[in-house]
Amino acid sequence: MSAVLWLLPWAVTASDDLSVTDALSVTDDDGTRITLTAPAKRIISLAPSMTELLFSVGAGEQLVGVMDYSDYPPEALTLPVVGRYDALDMERIVALQPDLIIAWRSGNPRGALNRLSELGFPVYVAEPDSLHSIGEHLARLGVITGHASRGEDLNQQFIEQIQQLRANYGNKTAIRVFYQVWHSPMISVGGEELINDMIQLCGGENIFAELPVGPKVNLEDVLARNPEVIIASGSSAQAPEWLEDWLDWPQLDAVAQQQLHVIPPDLVQRHSLRALQGATQMCEHIDQARR
Repeated sequence: MSAVLWLLPWAVTASDDLSVTDALSVTDDDGTRITLTAPAKRIISLAPSMTELLFSVGAGEQLVGVMDYSDYPPEALTLPVVGRYDALDMERIVALQPDLIIAWRSGNPRGALNRLSELGFPVYVAEPDSLHSIGEHLARLGVITGHASRGEDLNQQFIEQIQQLRANYGNKTAIRVFYQVWHSPMISVGGEELINDMIQLCGGENIFAELPVGPKVNLEDVLARNPEVIIASGSSAQAPEWLEDWLDWPQLDAVAQQQLHVIPPDLVQRHSLRALQGATQMCEHIDQARR
């Protein structure tokens, strides 16, 4: 396989077009047209993944506030925190006087977002749902932050590397995959999630693809569907202790063939450029089960 180039450029480059003075306009995932008369200079990000993407396009120095758990790149840890997934600090947001708010549709309180819009703050609502959507947001965020060239370049590079992974793995023998997000309750991934997109990219078959987002499943269902590989993500980069519980079920193909793997959660659960690393690890683990 050809080498994958990790797209993690934080610094602004000479190709950035911060001097743009014409109106900048993009359509967000709500179908709302966001138009600014100049690139945003005071940005608040309400999702850790969007924080990462903003740094990637070179807009890190334009951020004045972030959501809790915005911990990558390390520079994000120095920024004021304006809320957590279920509650926004409205007073702090207003006091920061942002000229652009990047919101997360399924991760932020809708009423609070509506109130911010009513107060006159431009709110760009994102709901990335696939690998390709990551590239699309890079391009859009580049436009409204004054880094259009950089955003589009990253979009194209990201798409090319995803296509390379698909060419390397997508047409190989299908492998049944059980992805375990948590153990108690047992949570897997449904068909409309980033992890499912990665599994398909790698020529795998998510055994719970017909279920909705974040499905709770049970032991009997996993045993009946007999995955050939089990991949887990816990709460940290280390392998969760509960992954070894599957050793109690040697009749599973994944256990019999020693195909129990782990991927750090931030590489597969965040819609950021690091998803390339997660997708590559996913493909390598699935490919091991073919040998």
